[in-house]
Amino acid sequence: MKIDTIPTGFKKGIWSLFMLCCMIQTIIGQVSENERNVLIELYTQTGGAAWVHQWDLEDPISSWYGITVENHHVTSINLFNNNLVGNLPERIGDLSHLKTLNLAFNTLSGELPLSIIELSRLQELKLEMNRIKGPLPEAIGQLEQLRELSVFNNFLSGEIPSSLGNIKTLKVLNLSSNNFKGTIPETLGKLENLEVLGLFENGLNGSIPNELGNLVKLEELVLANNQLNGGIPEEFDQLASLRVFQIQNNRFDSLQNLDKMNSQEFLVFDHDQKEEDHLKFKDITAGKTRMADTKFEDADDH
Repeated sequence: MKIDTIPTGFKKGIWSLFMLCCMIQTIIGQVSENERNVLIELYTQTGGAAWVHQWDLEDPISSWYGITVENHHVTSINLFNNNLVGNLPERIGDLSHLKTLNLAFNTLSGELPLSIIELSRLQELKLEMNRIKGPLPEAIGQLEQLRELSVFNNFLSGEIPSSLGNIKTLKVLNLSSNNFKGTIPETLGKLENLEVLGLFENGLNGSIPNELGNLVKLEELVLANNQLNGGIPEEFDQLASLRVFQIQNNRFDSLQNLDKMNSQEFLVFDHDQKEEDHLKFKDITAGKTRMADTKFEDADDH
C-alpha cells in the first residue's frame, strides 16, 4: 500500500503513537523541576566536576550515579566515597520522598541544613567520616521512620538531642568521634528496637542513664573515651543480647555491677581493670575495638 493511500486518520494515529513513545522516553527517570534543582545544587556545591563518579546533567536523572527514582520522585542518594567537598544544600529537605541519604566517607563540611528534619520518609542517614560541624537539629526526632543514623567521625558539637528517643524504629545510632558534650539523654532508653549505640570518643559526662537497661535488643554499646562517672546501672543485667561492650577511659566511681552481666557471651569487652581484676570475663585482646574498625569500612560494603 502506498503512503498516499493510507487514510489521514490512520496516519494521525501513527504520528500520535510515535510522539507518545518519544514523550515516554523523555519523562522516564525525570522528577519535578524542584527536586532536579536540589540535585543540581548538591552537585555544584560539593564539587561535582571533581567527583569520582560524575553526573551528566543532560541525561535522565534516573541514570545519574547513586540516584534512585521511583514514581517520578528521588527516593535514594548514595554517593558513598565519591569525593564530595563542600556544604549540603539548604533545600535538601525539599526531597520529601527520600528514604536513603548516604554521603559517608567524603569531605563534606559546614553545618547540617535545618531542612533535613523535613525528610519524613528517611530511613537511612549516613554521614560518617566527613567534616560536618555544629549541632544535630533538636527536632531530629521528627524523622520517625529512621532506622539508621550514623554520623561518626565528624566535628558535631552541642548536646545529644533528647528528641532522638522519639525514633522508635532506630536500630543503629552511631554518634562516635565527635565533640558532643553534656549527659546521655535518658530518652534513648525508649529506643526499644536499637541494636547498636555508639557514643565513643566525645566529651560526655554524668552517669549512664538507668533507662539504657531497657534496650533489650542492644548488641553493641560503646561508651569509651568520654568523661562518664558514677557506676554501671544495675539494669544492665537485662541486656541479654549485648555482645560488644566498651566503657574504658571514663571516670567511673565503681564497676561493681559488671559481675551481674552475662559477660561470658561478650565478643568484645573493654574496661578499666582497677579493683575489678577479680571479675571473670572472657579473655579478649584489649585495643581491638569494633568501633575503631568501623571507621575503615570497605567501600565494597556500600
